[in-house]
Amino acid sequence: MNRVQGNGLLIECVNPYLQKYIVRWDVKPYYVRDEETGEEIQQGYEYFEKWLSHKPTIEEVKDIVLASMNEDIDMKILSGFEWNGMAVWLSSENQFNYKAAYDLAVQTGGANLPVMFKFGTTENPVYHTFESVDELTQFYVSAMSYINITLNEGWRMKDSLDWSGYELLLNPPVEEEPSVEVKEESGEV
Repeated sequence: MNRVQGNGLLIECVNPYLQKYIVRWDVKPYYVRDEETGEEIQQGYEYFEKWLSHKPTIEEVKDIVLASMNEDIDMKILSGFEWNGMAVWLSSENQFNYKAAYDLAVQTGGANLPVMFKFGTTENPVYHTFESVDELTQFYVSAMSYINITLNEGWRMKDSLDWSGYELLLNPPVEEEPSVEVKEESGEV
């Protein structure tokens, strides 16, 4: 998903006739530098957005925003870890392989060592051989710690979301019309 720039409204009805709505999240101001003064000037907002062909409910908005955040957290876990200057791809399969090698090394006192893993990137692969249980333990604990820290950060971000702006836009308060008290007059003459 790409960040886009615009007005920053959380929910916008762009076509009431066709019921086209845009839901936006992770709205942040963006700035440009004034060439004359060097001052940063806010030019608008950048955010992620999803177009819908109906007016969303608050539950749907939450599903959209939280799914996007989950994708970001998953991608950070998958490709954001570095160990000893090497990028480490933490796919589920790799996590399983690292755990299996670590568990076997601990259980057998290192009888399965040395073990080699491919780190780095596709363009720049780096092969590392673990010769000792201590080194493999340091690697495995670092990887698991990175995953736990990333998950905890994600949970904190999701727990701190304020949905009130969306709720207000989806369900604006109804202004009550002033009541007029009607008095019946007697029809006596």
